Amino acid sequence: MRRLLLCLAIGTALVAVPTATASPTVRLAIVHAFRGCHVWGTSESQPLGPARTLTVRRGARVEVRVNCPMTFQVVQIAGPGTASPTVWQPGTSHTLVFARRGLYRFRATSTMTSEQMGLQTLGPDNVLTLTVRVR
Repeated sequence: MRRLLLCLAIGTALVAVPTATASPTVRLAIVHAFRGCHVWGTSESQPLGPARTLTVRRGARVEVRVNCPMTFQVVQIAGPGTASPTVWQPGTSHTLVFARRGLYRFRATSTMTSEQMGLQTLGPDNVLTLTVRVR
């Protein structure tokens, strides 16, 4: 009887141990908006606002597609370093990989105003911020 209980306990422990899984990828877009010129959006370009906060696990990836007709200067303002290009052109995708735990912050500023680009918008152009918590 003890052997049976021991085997059952070991079997249960082995099933409960998490297996390695692929790191998830979160997909975002920078999209044009009438109010504020540009905002973060879903991968289907549904607007989410000028500031976005994500919580991901270590090893996760955030893929950002620039669907706005503007070029952006992107800087990391907090957190462990990531290999990220600083200028994001329209129509390009960029993948940020978060290998270490911590709090990462990014700021994306358009290199030209909506007026200079000939775009009609309401209010001043947004400065986009992305905060990523890696656990």
